[in-house]
Amino acid sequence: MTARDMTDPDMTEPDKTARHLTTAHRVLWVSAHPSRESLTVHLREEGIAHLRARGVEVVESDLYAMGWDPVLAPEPFARDGEPFHPVSSVRRAYLEQRLPEDIAQEQEKLRGIDALVLQFPLWWYGMPAIMKGWFDRVFHSGFAFGTDPVSGERLRFENGPFRGVRALTAITLGDRPGAIGPRGKSGEFHQLMFGLLHGTLAYTGLDVLAPFAVPGADHLRGDDVPEVAERLRRRLDGLYAEPPIAYRPQFTGEYTEEWELADHVRPGESGLDVHIRRPDEP
Repeated sequence: MTARDMTDPDMTEPDKTARHLTTAHRVLWVSAHPSRESLTVHLREEGIAHLRARGVEVVESDLYAMGWDPVLAPEPFARDGEPFHPVSSVRRAYLEQRLPEDIAQEQEKLRGIDALVLQFPLWWYGMPAIMKGWFDRVFHSGFAFGTDPVSGERLRFENGPFRGVRALTAITLGDRPGAIGPRGKSGEFHQLMFGLLHGTLAYTGLDVLAPFAVPGADHLRGDDVPEVAERLRRRLDGLYAEPPIAYRPQFTGEYTEEWELADHVRPGESGLDVHIRRPDEP
């Protein structure tokens, strides 16, 4: 699977896929960039305007503009002198309806959406800290993953709370296009982003689409930007039409109880790509 396979699906018929965008759709667009003059902010404005022009309801979380606090700190979760635990203490506060207001507001935005767009520049091969902190504080146990208290079902991957909701990442990179290819210095792009795409988004049940990537963003000329914006619009037109990445389900016999790929699945193979079903697999 090449970088182009993962970041630039064939979207040559935008009018055909655009019919899937309707007024019934609701998208949360979460973005992170500190400069209002950045390519990220420009593409965000173009993308949101395009969706709204199609009749889609778009809810926004512009994290820098919001002054989002990214730090998961003991207060106000710890109480009664008990030690703070990042999982159980936050889950208890959620169940007792005493989360901080900013977290509760972001969770309310997530309820009822059918697509999530995450937009950010790639810094040190990951999200900006402010967006990582959005996940740290909002996607906690009891809300984004956990165990059903009645059935005991583990709420992750195909059983995750956000199953049926699509997720598109829109990422600008300083790397040249070749650097994120199969033989690139930075690695193949899907593998580079595996922690976010598989370990966070798919883990919580989201249907993860191939990323929209803009390599060489620091070297773009002004007359390159309209073409990039048009590529983004085409991807958004296919938001509900593209097939998601075929990550393997966890609880159907393809993994052991230790979360290791079972011996009968892709025997003798290893690496991150084995966790994606090939088209020729049953």
